[in-house]
Amino acid sequence: MVLPVTPVLAFGTWLLVQSEAAAGAPAVSIFLKPPGVIPPGGSTTICCSCRCDEGSAVLYKDGKQLRARELRDGRAEFPISNATQKDAGPYSCHYLAGGTVLARSETLEITVKEFRLPRPVLSVVPGLEVAAGAYVTFRCTITHFSAACFLYLEGQDKAPGLIHKDQGDFNLSRVHKGNEGRYSCQCYRGAALVEWSGVSNSLDLVVKDYTWSNVGRLVLGAAVLVLLGLIVAEDRQSLGCISPVGRGGRQAAPCTQSSL
Repeated sequence: MVLPVTPVLAFGTWLLVQSEAAAGAPAVSIFLKPPGVIPPGGSTTICCSCRCDEGSAVLYKDGKQLRARELRDGRAEFPISNATQKDAGPYSCHYLAGGTVLARSETLEITVKEFRLPRPVLSVVPGLEVAAGAYVTFRCTITHFSAACFLYLEGQDKAPGLIHKDQGDFNLSRVHKGNEGRYSCQCYRGAALVEWSGVSNSLDLVVKDYTWSNVGRLVLGAAVLVLLGLIVAEDRQSLGCISPVGRGGRQAAPCTQSSL
């Protein structure tokens, strides 16, 4: 059976438009700054980030609207100060433009708990500045043998990495620019009655892409060599056009440059 050409073309065009619309649709994310469990009386900031030009972000908790703020540089911030158990719970962000909700974030669960474990120390091997493709190890050290730890990356709305003591450290193989950012860790123990530590010191990981740096240096070096070659050629041409002084002090006829 042969399908009519016009309906097939129309359907193909509709699929193309839908795929382009999906690719260009705005996306909104939600995260804590700084990340981690909050102690009673502590403070944090809920950040709603959107890949969009204008509009506002609406903050929801348990499906109920709390506040709305205009986006500035693609971000809206909702601070929490003097936190209590009333601030704990699931939060989400909606992106609103022209009175229409265009995107919704994933759910962020905020926990408010007392800190009963010692504060861990975060370290990075081989260092805070590494080359792209390197192997990086995050080590969250706490003086409690039965604790497990979360590794946080500020601005990440996905679930954090979990470091169990029986698994050792948290490793990243073949790091790239997307792994850059501010890291911290937080530890806990227990199942029914969970005890938390404070959040560790924060460390900024920088990933250097030396491949593109080398390409830039090569291009710059080639440009310098070309420029030097042009200067030398121009000097030689100008020297070749100097009129020599003949015998008896008589000057020869001046040289002329032929034109194409």
